Amino acid sequence: MEPDAAYAQVSAAEIEAGRARWQARYDAAVKRDREFRTLSGLEVDPVYGPPGDDPRFGRIGWPGEFPFTRGLYATGYRGRPWTIRQFAGFGNARQTNERYKMILRAGGGGLSVAFDMPTLMGRDSDDPRSLGEVGHCGVAIDSARDMDLLFDGIPLGEVTTSMTISGPAVPIFCMYVVAAERQGVPVGKLNGTLQTDIFKEYIAQKEWLFAPEPHLRLIGDLLEFCVAEIPAYKPLSVSGYHIREAGATAAQELAFTLADGFGYVELGLSRGLDVDVFAPGLSFFFDAHIDFFEEIAKFRAARRIWARWMREVYGARTEKAQWLRFHTQTAGVSLTAQQPDNNIVRTAIEALAAVLGGTNSLHTNALDEVLALPSEKAAEIALRTQQVIMEETEVVNVVDPLGGSWYVEALTDRLEAEAEKIFAKIREMGGDGTMTSGILRGIEDGWFTAQIAESAFDYQRKLEKGDKRIVGVNCHTATVEQPLEILRISHEVEAEQRRVLAERRAARDLGAVEAALAALRAAAKGDGNMIPPMLDAVRAEATLGEICDVLREEWGTYSEPAAF
Repeated sequence: MEPDAAYAQVSAAEIEAGRARWQARYDAAVKRDREFRTLSGLEVDPVYGPPGDDPRFGRIGWPGEFPFTRGLYATGYRGRPWTIRQFAGFGNARQTNERYKMILRAGGGGLSVAFDMPTLMGRDSDDPRSLGEVGHCGVAIDSARDMDLLFDGIPLGEVTTSMTISGPAVPIFCMYVVAAERQGVPVGKLNGTLQTDIFKEYIAQKEWLFAPEPHLRLIGDLLEFCVAEIPAYKPLSVSGYHIREAGATAAQELAFTLADGFGYVELGLSRGLDVDVFAPGLSFFFDAHIDFFEEIAKFRAARRIWARWMREVYGARTEKAQWLRFHTQTAGVSLTAQQPDNNIVRTAIEALAAVLGGTNSLHTNALDEVLALPSEKAAEIALRTQQVIMEETEVVNVVDPLGGSWYVEALTDRLEAEAEKIFAKIREMGGDGTMTSGILRGIEDGWFTAQIAESAFDYQRKLEKGDKRIVGVNCHTATVEQPLEILRISHEVEAEQRRVLAERRAARDLGAVEAALAALRAAAKGDGNMIPPMLDAVRAEATLGEICDVLREEWGTYSEPAAF
């Protein structure tokens, strides 16, 4: 769709009327009792706009108003700063629990769970294919008992938790719900985010369990369940992060991610759900790369495109259904093994771009993540990076401080236009005008993979020719750095996890487990909602691998088409 028609031209009088509306919202919402001044003592306004007429202003607007280019909230970070949500997980649940408590003690505002590869693939720790991978790229979760230990002493009714997992996201969600039940937390009070985005797995990350259609069935069931039972929970976080990390450009990350989001909106509508009710349960996850201004423009364009499509294409009437809420993580692919201390600087720049782009929550990578999972010291430096930005730079004083910049606004417009070209191509591929059909065809034909591969190849070619310069890699390579101590996961973690899992299997009521899995299998054969029988299987201590194997047996597995 053409964006221009959605942005009305506004006069100087209309701009001033908008300023008055913004001021009323700001006055009603801001609660922080402090002065907002520069380091030199100059008082600053909470927002700035044009002194008179500006033909661009219909595309920019005021914070908290459509098209939300400048942010979702009139108060910006004056009213509430972004959530510091550090991504962490390693070894077993007990070890990760200790790291979470360290993050919370040090001022982290939320938790984000990294799972190991067997868990990401829906396999138990004692599966032969899990050998050598248990606890290495995240925490090992085999059953609800592991989820109990992961959040031991952490009240799930008070702490928001994000879980980065897609293929087996629904059984992992069920384990999280059961862990909350065992803490005595009413399920309806849970708040957090589940990634669940299976489209990006086929496009970029390649961690799926079945063909797309059964995965979409589970996501639809989850949407229905959360709308009815856990209204504050965000059951679907649409991830552009992994698309960018695979080699996509900023425009491709923006377009592929939002296209996936539109596909999930179409899924919800196909289930008969009210878009104004279920759309607020969708959130997004973006990469903050090293091109400072392009990243800021990307975030601003993302909010604007989403709001416009939700209103004009999918009929969302409420502001919350038009809002694009997003989490940001600094770019893992920008980190270098050479001169790893430079990664602290890269991460700080990327984090500042995310903040100036209006992120709702943020994870900052650790300097050693290019080599291993973060050490405790490196994790603390990453956390302090956010806290320095939040507490010392004063960038939180003004909402969208770069709004109106000729460069930033031009980049925002350009990225929006590039995304629209990609949307048109995706819809054309589907043949029926829907985004979902185009995405499925693009996955089956390998179109997304080919587009990303071409972009990654182009970047690598520029790097090798010296057109793209990376400090410590192909320029300024002399160094006085010392060897870096990194976190190493002992093989004892895997041995212990396998031993504990065997004990749990021996101690559980096998009849109850088999009955619950049989009920789950029957549900998979039918067309009812899968969440209740899956919760029952989890309560009976069925393992992640057992649950996923039942579904694999019923729905089969999937191999992507070969591409040359």
